Amino acid sequence: MSFSTLISQVRDCTLCQPQLPLGARPVVQAHPSARILITGQAPGRKVHESGIPFADASGERLRGWLGITPEVFYDARQIAILPMGFCYPGTGRSGDLPPRPECAPTWRELLMAGLPNIQLTLALGQYAQAYHFTGKRLPVSARVADWQAHWPELLALPHPSPRNNIWLRRHPWFEEQVIPRLRQRVAEVLAD
Repeated sequence: MSFSTLISQVRDCTLCQPQLPLGARPVVQAHPSARILITGQAPGRKVHESGIPFADASGERLRGWLGITPEVFYDARQIAILPMGFCYPGTGRSGDLPPRPECAPTWRELLMAGLPNIQLTLALGQYAQAYHFTGKRLPVSARVADWQAHWPELLALPHPSPRNNIWLRRHPWFEEQVIPRLRQRVAEVLAD
């Protein structure tokens, strides 16, 4: 199966439609030539409505962290965006619900196999980190603090959501030490 056929199948997926409060609307961005993979939890309500990944305040902060323009960010030939769940899962007590459990086992391996040029994977938040980091499971703060362990191919990041402003204030080393290195690495990968 071609990668474009696979992406079409993902975008047409309704596997967990009955469990989704706003229905199925898979939001992904990928192309076999992509060199950077961004993986997070699942689309939020605004992204579900727009159908554009990170078309919200989280995306603005993330693009700032990466030091790239929206034009580069939304170029699937450069940046793949594959959350752990492709559809908005709904809201719980303290934010959005976890990604639906059916999504990653159904699609992830097939999609990853079609992305042979990834040189940098950015795992945003606990669900993406649990999938992409093998070995001992660490809390997000500890995984982010251990950023050099898998550098320069894999990097754990806190979610760029405004909900994490307190975390960012409590961990100033992240923006002082990690972000400059991240921007440099992104520029190197995209220049290849």
